[in-house]
This record gives sequence, C-alpha cells and structure tokens, in this order.
Amino acid sequence: MRLVIAIAATTMLAALAVGMPAAEDRPEREHDRAMRLVRQGRVLPLEEIVARASKDAPGQLIEAELDEENGRYVYELEVADRATGRVTELRYDARSGELLATEIDD
Repeated sequence: MRLVIAIAATTMLAALAVGMPAAEDRPEREHDRAMRLVRQGRVLPLEEIVARASKDAPGQLIEAELDEENGRYVYELEVADRATGRVTELRYDARSGELLATEIDD
C-alpha cells in the first residue's frame, strides 16, 4: 500500500513539475513589478502617492494603477467624492510624485 501511495505521489509531483514553468519563464504580475520598481527606487511607494491624492482630491480611493508611458512611470488614481458623486482622476509622475493632470468625471 505504501508503495502505491509513493508511486502516485511521485507521479503527481513529476506531472506538476513538467507542467509548471520556471519562475523566470512566468510573466511578472503587476503588483510584483510595482514592488520591484519601489525597491529599485524607480518609483515612489503607492502610499506616498495616495497621501498626496488625499490632499489634491479628498474622497474615497476607488482605483490605482501604475502605468508605463514612453519610458516614464505614471500612477493613475481615481477618487470618488461621496458628497457630489463625482470621480476625479489624478495622474502623478511615479518617480517624483508631481501631479501631472486632474480630470473630473461627472
């Protein structure tokens, strides 16, 4: 009985190993890429950008993205104002934290 279980377990592990790409072959997940860029000092942590956004457009953060545009990283945040129902989109230079653009959606 133990031999059957050992063979079954070995077969399952071999099947998993063959079917799993190596770490370097898997695409990098978005949050892993963002964390790597923060560690490298190429972008500010999202927390710093959110703190700036809370001053520039108070409200509830509903979305945050880190995009690359023409070799430059940009944080794009959407903030909802519950009182007015408006959503403000804020774009920040991810390296300096400079506010690049503000757009209000009614």
